[in-house]
Amino acid sequence: MAEPSTITEQTREAFDRKVRERDLLGYWMIPDRSDGYREPSPSYGPHLWHWDQLSEVLFEAIDQIPTEEAMRRFIGFQHPDIEMGTTPNLMMGAQLLDQGERAPCHRHTMDAVRFVTMGDGSTSTVVEGEPFAMARGDLVTTPNWSWHDHVSGGKEQTLWIDVAMAPLIVHFGIGFAEPHQADAQEVSKPKDWSRFQFGPLRPKTPDYSDTARRPPYRYAWADTRAMLDKLAEGPGDPFDGVCLRYADPLTGGPTLPTVDCEMIMLRAGEVTRTHRHTQAAIYHVFAGEGVSMIADQRFEWKEGDTFVVPTWAWHHHENNTADEALLFAINDGPIMRALCFDREEAAE
Repeated sequence: MAEPSTITEQTREAFDRKVRERDLLGYWMIPDRSDGYREPSPSYGPHLWHWDQLSEVLFEAIDQIPTEEAMRRFIGFQHPDIEMGTTPNLMMGAQLLDQGERAPCHRHTMDAVRFVTMGDGSTSTVVEGEPFAMARGDLVTTPNWSWHDHVSGGKEQTLWIDVAMAPLIVHFGIGFAEPHQADAQEVSKPKDWSRFQFGPLRPKTPDYSDTARRPPYRYAWADTRAMLDKLAEGPGDPFDGVCLRYADPLTGGPTLPTVDCEMIMLRAGEVTRTHRHTQAAIYHVFAGEGVSMIADQRFEWKEGDTFVVPTWAWHHHENNTADEALLFAINDGPIMRALCFDREEAAE
């Protein structure tokens, strides 16, 4: 064994080089080892996208992206610090369907959700043969490997926020996708089929597709609004205000196995407590305006804006106006919990 005094900088560099040339890695070469104190230090920071900047290019895409490519008239919130994605696990973006358009039917291994920000309910997304109306404030899920297509049924444009686990799928290299044999799948179920299959009163054995991993579901805005108003009569959550979670209709657990969706109401003058957690979160401002302090940075937001809270970043939200603010939030908490990586800490 060599004595430390006999190891020179030159011999150490030569040895390390020899290890690397053989496609090997010494533990001493790893910059962040586990033999001392360590906590997450994300390689990406908080970020905010203003609606006016996104909407300009999104509506211009109507003239630039032809109807036959309407299913790809999607513009994602690409974080400048990340190679691909809004967070390392999530990609959020906005998708626009013009009147009379149809997005061809396909399926993929990514769980996805659609939160509608502009629509009168005449457009539908058809998932596993069931049509789901898309009206402002509705949330529709597209579980892993479920057939889905979007169909405009009126004269109004429909715009929604798309979120999928695309970066995580790419990281694991497990992406599967398949186009349907026809542009549109057959509508084989009546309206509100899932609502009656998976509501509080349901059949003894609910019926859903055996090809998808989970049944799709539509959370209607009228139901969300009513529940928010009822919850607002209480104290709310100290960190998230009045927070409503979209529960899986089958299990009561997270919205989908990979993502949790929430609707947050910040009442007039409400300021939440500061905390941090290992889940990364994305917030889309559905209504109102306010301020979020994230990792000692101040972000002022208003309706249509979108912002990211990175992993393990201290943050809190403020509504300093006389009106309520509504935030649609989505996070990768189910992944953190499944892997036992979930942790949360409140500021003193």
